[in-house]
Amino acid sequence: MTQTAARKQGYTATVVAGCFAVLLAQVAYSLPGALNGTFQQEFQTTGAELTWVTAAFAIPMVVFELTTGVIGDLFGRKRLLQAGALLTVAGSLVSCLAETVHMLWIGQVVAGLGAAILYPISLAMLAAVSPSQEARSKAIAVWAGFLSIGAAISPLMGGWLAAEGDWRTSYLVVIMAAVVSIIITQFAADSSAPEGRKLDIPGQVTLALGLIAILFAATQGSEAGFARPEIIGAFVAGLALLAAFVVIELRTDVPLLHLNIFANRSYAIVAIATVVGMFAFLATCYSMSIWLGAIQHQSALKIGVLFLFIQGPAFVLVPAVSHLIRNFSPRWVLTVGFALISVSGLWCSTFDVHDLDWTRFFGPMLALGVGFALTVGSITAVAINTVPLRLAGMASATTNLLRDFGFALGPVLIAAFAVSRANGDLSAGFGGALGQSGLQPPYTDIAGGIAQGSGALAINSMPVVPGAGPDLPPVPMPESLRLLAFESLGSAYSLGFLVAGLCAAAAAALTLFGLFGVKRADAEEPLSDEEFAPAE
Repeated sequence: MTQTAARKQGYTATVVAGCFAVLLAQVAYSLPGALNGTFQQEFQTTGAELTWVTAAFAIPMVVFELTTGVIGDLFGRKRLLQAGALLTVAGSLVSCLAETVHMLWIGQVVAGLGAAILYPISLAMLAAVSPSQEARSKAIAVWAGFLSIGAAISPLMGGWLAAEGDWRTSYLVVIMAAVVSIIITQFAADSSAPEGRKLDIPGQVTLALGLIAILFAATQGSEAGFARPEIIGAFVAGLALLAAFVVIELRTDVPLLHLNIFANRSYAIVAIATVVGMFAFLATCYSMSIWLGAIQHQSALKIGVLFLFIQGPAFVLVPAVSHLIRNFSPRWVLTVGFALISVSGLWCSTFDVHDLDWTRFFGPMLALGVGFALTVGSITAVAINTVPLRLAGMASATTNLLRDFGFALGPVLIAAFAVSRANGDLSAGFGGALGQSGLQPPYTDIAGGIAQGSGALAINSMPVVPGAGPDLPPVPMPESLRLLAFESLGSAYSLGFLVAGLCAAAAAALTLFGLFGVKRADAEEPLSDEEFAPAE
């Protein structure tokens, strides 16, 4: 039986397994989207602590995607995909039982490790069973559609269950979905591509430590201050480690990441646009969830409905996106997609935080969703069709890493920017607002300690100023302090929307001019096997 015939036989079962696996990964990843406000109020988190709920999932996911791609190539992808689902079960169980935000972080880390397997391995399995580039493009479009289904139903489910007073049940749903994924994967065709692949321990270590250092510095710097020695040191160490990663990959015979892939113009341009554009996408999503949840304290269910507007188009438009990928230049598809993401961010930046009408987000979130639908499938098609089929695992892991690195940067950098700015505005106006509050010592000192230690999110969310023993009971949080924090946060996240919109516009300009002359996602000649041969 020929290899192509074997792939055809296992095509349907493998596509089903791969699509359900990426849906599972995205459900687990997107769940906090509607629950940020709930987490903030239940665990009384600071801005940085709330950001870490998302970052704790994203960091291991980004850091280990390349390595799991290699492991799948070497030892087979089917069992590895099931292992990813098992890690999702473990992480979701920890999150479900979490009594502190720190316990929630641990659950997110474990589930993030599962996602580091599910994303690249599911995509590589689809590429391996596709008998042609046309079939591959169709499978990729469906895969991207299921990714968006997961991102749509997860916040809606979480928001609905939070509104019913039981957000923890949503993690039980994730566990059940993971079990279903394990069963479905049992019927998929296994695949591997060990030729020219081996574990690259030095490359993995330097990449992991470098990314962790940079993301840690960006997250903690929002509250600790970016001028602090440990934050500066983390940034410097991260950049040095990533530079070492590049040197290692250029010198090793069998690299974790074939840097030759960036010699393909389409891939190089799309790689840069992916990081910038996906940063803008998730920065807009995250800012919306913080704006409505943690700032305005609106229902988590409303936020979940808005995520349906964001992710619904990607599934509805699967046939259209598949057609566009196969018949039109990625230049136009990506440019229009990134432009719509830009429109969404810029539109949201005009909103007034005092306006509690959540339905005004319908328009910009729909534009964001259509933009995402156009970009995510095209990004993946360009990546997979750039390399020989035997390196599809590496290409799928790389494109997932680039996309998810942009995703990870979204909440981390926007929160770092917005929280830092909001806390600065709070500090600048705190003295005047405290004078208008009517608070007396020692309550003035207690309120000042909360503002300095926990920032604008805490002042905005705490109903009382805590007392100090039975003789000093709690007193209501003064409206002057709450209003200052509320407006500081609103102003900061308005600028966050603006930054996200401008970054998406930059990604649109990059694809518009950088992909000039590329006719289709598979039109530029893929790099040959010889160009990926081990160095002599």
